[in-house]
Amino acid sequence: MAMTGQNVCQMHGGKAPQNLAKAKERITEQRAAEIVATYGRKIETTATEALLDEVQWTAGHVAWLRERVQEIEAGEVSGADGEHPLVWGKTREKRGGEDFGTTEEAAPSIWLKLYQQERAHLVKVCAEAIKAGIEERRIRLAEQQGALVAQAIRAILEDLGLSPEQQARVPDVVPRHLRALAS
Repeated sequence: MAMTGQNVCQMHGGKAPQNLAKAKERITEQRAAEIVATYGRKIETTATEALLDEVQWTAGHVAWLRERVQEIEAGEVSGADGEHPLVWGKTREKRGGEDFGTTEEAAPSIWLKLYQQERAHLVKVCAEAIKAGIEERRIRLAEQQGALVAQAIRAILEDLGLSPEQQARVPDVVPRHLRALAS
């Protein structure tokens, strides 16, 4: 029977160093392929969409981590000596061996570290989005869409052949309905 990651058994060369090395490489590649299949896959997108998605996902991560930090903050001060849980706590716990036990020391909470890292990442992706001119493009697109809507409304009103009295009401009626759409 062939050894794991190989085409041969141990009796026919499976224990040879080069075969063991190749088997290890094949197993690693197979595990990597399995991880990629579960972690992520190629999707159709554009650079602009991907950057905007990253801004939005990162903003969500920051908000979620902020909640975790605020939960710790809500617990306020813990311990007899008034140590704050965001900067003092368990940093290591080892079971077994001569150096077993729990270590507590002053160090930033992992939640605080993750929050700070994600905030820095958010600033970075926002800066990249600004540098790429995405917001300006979105504004131009919204302005173009607004101009098209206004042009369509003018054409509709013209085709209706409104009376002078009805035409006088247009400046009040149309904006009111457009504001209702926006809210």
